[in-house]
Amino acid sequence: MTIDWDDVRYFLAVARLGSVRAAAVQLEVNHTTILRRIAQLETRLHSQLFEKLPAGYRLTEAGEQVQELAEQMEAASNMLVSRVSGRDQAVRGPLRVTMAPTLATHLLMPDFADFARQHPEIEMEIHSSLENANLTNREADVALRVVFNRNSLPQNLHGMKGPDLSVGVYMSRELLAAWKVGTSGNIRWISKNIEGVPEWAHGDVVETTGAPFRVPEDAAHLEAMRLGLGISALPSFVGDAEPLLVRVPGTRLGPHGTLWVLTQGETRKTKRVRLFTEFISERLRAHAAALAGDISRQDQFAERLWFQPAIPE
Repeated sequence: MTIDWDDVRYFLAVARLGSVRAAAVQLEVNHTTILRRIAQLETRLHSQLFEKLPAGYRLTEAGEQVQELAEQMEAASNMLVSRVSGRDQAVRGPLRVTMAPTLATHLLMPDFADFARQHPEIEMEIHSSLENANLTNREADVALRVVFNRNSLPQNLHGMKGPDLSVGVYMSRELLAAWKVGTSGNIRWISKNIEGVPEWAHGDVVETTGAPFRVPEDAAHLEAMRLGLGISALPSFVGDAEPLLVRVPGTRLGPHGTLWVLTQGETRKTKRVRLFTEFISERLRAHAAALAGDISRQDQFAERLWFQPAIPE
């Protein structure tokens, strides 16, 4: 009796997610395909692998044993692919890079474009997501990840430490000007979640007085700030590059982790991955000042605006 590896992949997805629909979304197939594959595997093994419950799918005792062995199969498959691909020294083929959306949108896309122009036969694929891709499962070849604790890095990944990042408190230039002459009204804290103003972000000059305004999505959050709805925290490389924003007087920068370039196993030995990691590490060093918030022009502008006499109407 032979086992179809694809059947095993579908089984593992449901076992881990507890839902056929969630597994279908992850594997980008129809949920009926998932059900058919699991039925095939159960037929081959002469065992029921899942119990169907109102809250989802739960493994049977036989299913738990199959999951353990299936994960060993998955690990062996990934090792096979990694070792073979690690011998690929051609400067061509796919290259998947993952990072947080703000890094791709507000800082690194011009660098990725430069790399693509230098190596036209490399098929770049940029994934910008807050979810950490699993490099061991080859969901990406390279990850640019903000790390707050070095000990949290997976031991099986190869990491190159990059620059430190900072986060600052920003408001629109128009709102600061209105606040200076007393016409701003209530100033809201614009947040992405239900948490209030972080301790490090409290200032002794401009204070929030209005009800919070929550905008979870990055682009909408930034647009709310541009429109002068209030003040908020942003990575300094985002806030300092925004022409309509300025750091809030009386606030300081806070820590925002360290950027690491991560690769895995044999994959990092492929020439296209080595070329990219060397390239992006050099570009990150060039961005170190911006990532740390070491840009004086923002503070200088705020000081000029702060001390500038009000213009009579």
